[in-house]
Amino acid sequence: MREGSLEAPVRHALDWQNPWFWDEKALEKEMERVFDICHGCRRCFNLCDSFPRLFDLIDNGPTGELDGVKKEDYASVEEACTLCDMCFMTKCPYVPPHEWALDFPHLMLRHRAVKARKEGIDFVEAQLADTDRMGRLGTFTAGIANFVSDEHNKITRPALEKWADIHHGARLPKYAGETFVIRAAREGVALNEAAPAFGKRKAVLYATCYVNFNNTGIGAAARAVLARNGVATEVVHPHCCGMPKLELGDLEGVAAAARQVTDALLPWVDKGYDVIALTPSCALMLKFEWPLILPKDPAVDRLSQGTFDISEYVVDIAKKEGLAPGLQTIEGGVSVHLACHARAQNMGAKAAEMLRLVPKTRVAVIERCSGHGGIWGARTENFETAVKVGKPAAQAAIKNDTSFVASECPLAADHLMQVMELTAGDQTLKPSRANHPIELMAQAYGLTVKP
Repeated sequence: MREGSLEAPVRHALDWQNPWFWDEKALEKEMERVFDICHGCRRCFNLCDSFPRLFDLIDNGPTGELDGVKKEDYASVEEACTLCDMCFMTKCPYVPPHEWALDFPHLMLRHRAVKARKEGIDFVEAQLADTDRMGRLGTFTAGIANFVSDEHNKITRPALEKWADIHHGARLPKYAGETFVIRAAREGVALNEAAPAFGKRKAVLYATCYVNFNNTGIGAAARAVLARNGVATEVVHPHCCGMPKLELGDLEGVAAAARQVTDALLPWVDKGYDVIALTPSCALMLKFEWPLILPKDPAVDRLSQGTFDISEYVVDIAKKEGLAPGLQTIEGGVSVHLACHARAQNMGAKAAEMLRLVPKTRVAVIERCSGHGGIWGARTENFETAVKVGKPAAQAAIKNDTSFVASECPLAADHLMQVMELTAGDQTLKPSRANHPIELMAQAYGLTVKP
């Protein structure tokens, strides 16, 4: 691959079961190689805080080159990485098949994994990454949990910051009073037999932790839109996809989650169902990260081939069968944030493409990172950085002056909305909340879906 060529980037499998992967000297040597190339390029200077940290270390060092940076300071670069994949997907000219074969996010992941194996994972971080257990507890005690976690609670949030290192000002997800799996079993949806796709498709919705435990309205909206288009759905949530564990470098935990979810979902594929992940981070795990972590597992690969992001799936229906009629203009327009983990799926701007199917609706696209980075952005040491990184996206959303703001990533949407509020100050914002694009599609169809 030549620099500036049009060849498609290739991502190599993570060789984490090879003893070489865990060798600290080999890791240090690879970080030195990659950091030196990044220093000479600097195209990623404005993507996240990792690259400014690296370049500041070099520029403020005694030699102005990488050899002036202490090896122990490399960790600070990794600590700022949110594994958004945007450097690999949109900026770096040296990704494989280029002979230099840079994969900065996976190098940061390797550093994190080596550190986790050597030092262990912090107890509180490990508990927060167990999103299924936290979700079950949160839905069971939703009223109390939401009161305690509210960023305006001046009593509990300082205590939470001290105990769990969660910044007192970070907006945290609210818990639903019941899971989406339970809600879906309780609520029926009527299939539109006149829809062009009726009888041609059926889908199993992988609820994901966030939709299952936090915002069940996203799942309900997805079911309603698919039912309007004649698609029969089932809802399952066998286990977390493992993204929170990936962020901590727990590759064994991710592999275990991949096997468990694959065992639960693959029988649906065998029965002719398409698999739809309702959040982009989970879709990314199923479609891309799992096959790179378990490259020799044919079951994981088959599931990957049968998985869709929800926006991707609706656009696919529109292209192949055609959407059911009845979409009405979304008055005031939409600012749609392209979530990093949606962009990393290399499928195009499907959220924007889907919303542009709605007649006479202005769709303004925001391609900057929201800055949240999952648990990372809520941490005490990272929240201010998360706000700084998300500010350009927030400013773009305010400038667009639309009635709605949306992101396929619910965490990104909530963080973006909070940064918009912080940025706007006394200025009144038109959007009162952040939406998932599928919620706006349901609204355009005139479907009433409770949050």
